[in-house]
Amino acid sequence: MNIITADDFKSMRAGEALTLIDARGGADAAERYRAEHLENAFLVDLETDLSEKGEDAAKGGRHPLPEPGKFSELLGRLGISPEQTVIVYDDKKGANAAARFWWMLKAAGHDKVYVVSGGLDALKAAGVPVTDKIPEQPAAANYSITAWQLPTVDIDYISQISTDPAFMVIDVREHYRYIGESEPIDLVAGHIPGAVNIPYTSNLNENGEFRSVEELAAKYKEALGNRTPEQVVVHCGSGVTACHTLLALAEAGLEGAALYVGSWSEWSRNNKPIAFGNN
Repeated sequence: MNIITADDFKSMRAGEALTLIDARGGADAAERYRAEHLENAFLVDLETDLSEKGEDAAKGGRHPLPEPGKFSELLGRLGISPEQTVIVYDDKKGANAAARFWWMLKAAGHDKVYVVSGGLDALKAAGVPVTDKIPEQPAAANYSITAWQLPTVDIDYISQISTDPAFMVIDVREHYRYIGESEPIDLVAGHIPGAVNIPYTSNLNENGEFRSVEELAAKYKEALGNRTPEQVVVHCGSGVTACHTLLALAEAGLEGAALYVGSWSEWSRNNKPIAFGNN
C-alpha cells in the first residue's frame, strides 16, 4: 500500500507515531503552508528541497533531482530515520509535490511512506484540524543515501526507445499539451514521438481522489499490454506529476517503471524531434 485515505490517516494517527510532511510547490509554497497545515506537519518545498535547479533547463529539465546526499541531509533535518512511518500530503490532491516526495523517499529505500489521497482538501473534509502554528524543529536524524534505488532514464535513452513498440513512453500531461494545441509552461508545444498520452488526472475520480486499486490495475494492465513495467518510462513537463502516475502504478502492483526526470522541459529544449496530434 502506498496511498491512504483521510480516514486511514485518522486511524493511523491514533495508533502510532507518524512523521507528517506537507509538500508544496510554487513561489508562494511557504506562504500557503503558514496559512494552514496539519498540526506537526513539516514543510517540504518542491522548488528548493525536492529539486536541484540549474541555470539551463535544457540540462535536466525544470526540476532536476538533487544529489542523493542532499536529500539525505533534508531527511536528517526533518528528523526522518529509515524505520519511521511517513505520511505526505499536498494541496494539489496528491498530484504534485507529495507524489514527488513519495517517489524520492521510496527511491532512497524507505519502506513506510504513504500519500494521502485527495490531499489537504480530503483531510479537511474528513474533519482533520489544520493550524497555522509552525512545529518545533525535530531532533536531527541520520539517513544515509548514496544512490537512487528506483529507475530513472536520461534523454539519450528516450531517443533510443521512444518509437520502439517493445517499450512504452507515457506522457501524463493534459491532452491539449500532448497534442500541441498550446503549451503554457515550456517553450515549445507537442510531444515526444512515440509517446502515448495517459493524463495523470485519469488516476483520479470525480472527487479528486485516487481510483481504487482494482480500477488502476485494470487501466494500466490494458495500457501496457504485453509489456512489463520495466519496459515503461513515465514523464510529464518536468518530472513532478509523472511521479503521480508512478505512484498509481505502484499502487496497482506494477512497480518497475522508470522516471524520465528531464521530461518535456528538457526534450523540447534540445532540438529533438517533436510530434503533434494523437500520433
